[in-house]
Amino acid sequence: MTEWYSNDVEHVLQRLDSSPNGLSNKEARVRLKEYGPNELVETGGINPLRMFLNQFMDPMVIILLIAIVISLLTTVLSAGASDHEGGVIDALVISAIVVFNAIFGFVQEYKSEKALEALKEMAAPKARAMRDGLWTEIDARDVVPGDLLGFEAGDLIPADGRVIYAVGLSADEAPLTGESVAVRKLSDPIHLRKPVVGDMKNMVFQGTTITAGKGQAVVVSTGMRTQFGKIAELVQSSEKTMTPLQIDLEDLGKKLGILIIFLCIIVFGAEVIKNAAETIMEALLAAIALAVSAIPEGLPAVVTITLAIGVQRMVARNAIVRRLPSVETLGSTTIICSDKTGTITKNEMTATTMFVNGMTISVSGVGYNKSGKFTRASEDYGVMGDPHVVRLLEIGQLCCNSVLQPDPSGKADYSVVGDPTEGALLVLAEKAGLSHADTLSRNTELTEISFDSARKRMTSIIRDEDGNLVANAKGAPEVLLPLCTHIYENDDIRELSDEERESIIHINAGFAEAALRVLAFAYRPLESELADWEPEKVERNLIFVGLIGMIDPPRKEVRDAIEICKIAGIRPIMITGDHMLTARAIARDVGLIDVDGEVVSGAELDEMAPSKFQEVVQRCNVFARVAPEHKLQIVGALKSHSQVVAMTGDGVNDAPAIKTADVGIAMGIRGADVTKEASDVILTDDNFATIVSAVEKGREIYSNIRKFVRFLLAANFDEVFLIFTVVMLGLPLPITAIQILWLNLATDGFPALALGVDPPESGVMDRPPRKPGAKMMDRGMITFIVTAGAVAFISSISVFIWSLWAYGGWIPGITGPSVIWSSDISPITGISWAYVLTHGRSAVFASVVCFELLFVWNCRDEYHPVWRTEMRKSKVLMGAVALSIILTLATIYFPPLAMLFETVPINLIDWCIVLVTCIPALLIPPHIIFGHHRESKKD
Repeated sequence: MTEWYSNDVEHVLQRLDSSPNGLSNKEARVRLKEYGPNELVETGGINPLRMFLNQFMDPMVIILLIAIVISLLTTVLSAGASDHEGGVIDALVISAIVVFNAIFGFVQEYKSEKALEALKEMAAPKARAMRDGLWTEIDARDVVPGDLLGFEAGDLIPADGRVIYAVGLSADEAPLTGESVAVRKLSDPIHLRKPVVGDMKNMVFQGTTITAGKGQAVVVSTGMRTQFGKIAELVQSSEKTMTPLQIDLEDLGKKLGILIIFLCIIVFGAEVIKNAAETIMEALLAAIALAVSAIPEGLPAVVTITLAIGVQRMVARNAIVRRLPSVETLGSTTIICSDKTGTITKNEMTATTMFVNGMTISVSGVGYNKSGKFTRASEDYGVMGDPHVVRLLEIGQLCCNSVLQPDPSGKADYSVVGDPTEGALLVLAEKAGLSHADTLSRNTELTEISFDSARKRMTSIIRDEDGNLVANAKGAPEVLLPLCTHIYENDDIRELSDEERESIIHINAGFAEAALRVLAFAYRPLESELADWEPEKVERNLIFVGLIGMIDPPRKEVRDAIEICKIAGIRPIMITGDHMLTARAIARDVGLIDVDGEVVSGAELDEMAPSKFQEVVQRCNVFARVAPEHKLQIVGALKSHSQVVAMTGDGVNDAPAIKTADVGIAMGIRGADVTKEASDVILTDDNFATIVSAVEKGREIYSNIRKFVRFLLAANFDEVFLIFTVVMLGLPLPITAIQILWLNLATDGFPALALGVDPPESGVMDRPPRKPGAKMMDRGMITFIVTAGAVAFISSISVFIWSLWAYGGWIPGITGPSVIWSSDISPITGISWAYVLTHGRSAVFASVVCFELLFVWNCRDEYHPVWRTEMRKSKVLMGAVALSIILTLATIYFPPLAMLFETVPINLIDWCIVLVTCIPALLIPPHIIFGHHRESKKD
């Protein structure tokens, strides 16, 4: 093992054949092939063979397979040659259907697993690496030995590396060492004999988190060769968690299963008592086939497929779902708590105004472009000749963790790697003619006291070219100004008077009312280095230099998104660290509050009694100058009133609130890695409108799941009710075991999956969210399923009785059931009873198929009758129905299949009877049964 920690930086770079400018993209590709992806070897990946074999592990399928074996043995031992041949054919056909079902289930499960794997890849962590001399964001899996990585507070370390540059750098190595205290990092060699991980203070390790400062490291190990990789099997978990909806449906399936098995036992017993002993196997197969088809054991799997396909579509809407249960929760969201910067606004910072040396200077230009003018009182102002302006801009350059580099796309002069606010400050200095590289070359940064959303300030300690120690600070004006005792004005440093302090506060308020984001800048000469650079000792007696105001305009689409929220019964709340006046101006612009709408600050929240806090949180929609703990308190207060809360966040300190919320949403562009790891959803565009779009998609997915649940359960109820009732009446089975299994596959399977990807019901965002904790099997759903099943039963039994009458002369209540078995030929029509029964079963088979293929259109929308829905948009469902029709016709009219499925052709009159009795499938009024008919009228 190479002792990277004991060698100096130059030696490490040389050994790795790297440089302070990192690797080229070409060299990185070569090394990726050599070392492989930077990822851990998974222990629980997809195994297609195991997945296929698992399809046969369902208890119902196992029972059916056992029954097939018994059937074959019984047939082999039977005396009649014809019985022998028929039994073998039956067993082979049922076996083929079971295998086909297994293939069908395997394909769907494999697709869903692949879809979830793809989502996992999209949500994979990123890394900031220098490639071809430019800082670039790459997938962490593409990091290779020799790569130069840059990181700051909140970043996850993607690979083991040797630190080559560190400013106030600390890392949380608890995942490796168990120590909760952050480890200070440095770049000097360490000369220890066999040090443990915690002693390697010039190394950073995969899976650990940067807690403070900034730094760079050259990668020495990736993947399984890292310290984390060595214990990969201990930390990996292949356990899959089910969503609440899947658990709910699985529980429902078990309860229905018990009931159906009980009914099937009764059916089997009745058949055995009624018929001769040689028909026991037929009765057994019929009862088991009924159980297999009627028990909705496939519901959780179909839910997974629907969720997986749905979240893939959400990716197209710039939302990456990290945890499937959050899709369900998104659909029932009642409150969206959103940050302002970058979510409601564009996060395209442009510095437009400066207050320095007692004067206000305006700056022209937009975005990250060098062109722009400095004007004072409508006249050009030469800022480079003003030492106060130079000092202000240099503090902005030095107190910064971002990098300005040429824009590779050519759309602007610069691109910023890091925070857009810092990018705006760097561009402002470039406009004035101050080069960032030149400023850095004249000043050496020793350490920094990092910014966080609680401190609302950042301080960088540097040694200038004359050897002087200087602390440069930037932060929120109301936070930084109280720490200032002096002011730099008129080329002089003097005490800051109360009048001047009030004047600065007044100017800051004016900037904020113009919707500007304002930062204050100050500095302080230091006599000597401090031991721990404690903030309390450094950030005091500061010299105030000036203010810089930056504009961050609202996103155009946010106003419409907020209006959609209000219509959909969702309450949007803005929680920001910005000034109250800035927050009010932006909230007013996007329609979140009225002109005189209430805005509450974090300081005001601190002063409130618990009861008052609860009251304010329930009514106020804008909170400004809040700390991370306020976000946590607000989420807790909202959840205590049974609200379903979605919370956005980007900073390290936002992670607790994001974890506490029902749906935690992290920012993909500016979010810290730690926050992304804690989140349920990542927004790739950091846009509030995307949150609303994700909520809409969550509602659509849940709606589609309800569609196929009511379709499958109603279809199953129909088959159970039909067979149970007919057997109890003493009639022969109206449908065979083979036909039941075929119905389960051809009629139920394809349309049910098509419903899972069906276009959404109209008006999903025109209704309030569903109640938290509401069961899918509510009163309306149960009533609809029972009603549909009963209507389908009446249709099927009518066809069966009509067929027995028309072809065998059997009349219910007049001709006793025993007549059917008393002779081989009907005494009334002269047709053999075997043909009459086969024809009746064929007609019932066609009837069940037709009813369900018509009924499926009635399951698409529970708010409107079928004739008021847009059927033309359901192209996948049309295809599924067409396929089912073709398969059904082939089963009846294609002689080889007809022989296998024991069907006979039915004529035009038969089809007319079938179709007439199936028309009620389209007339069942879902909107009335579900109690939505009033809403339907409003539409």
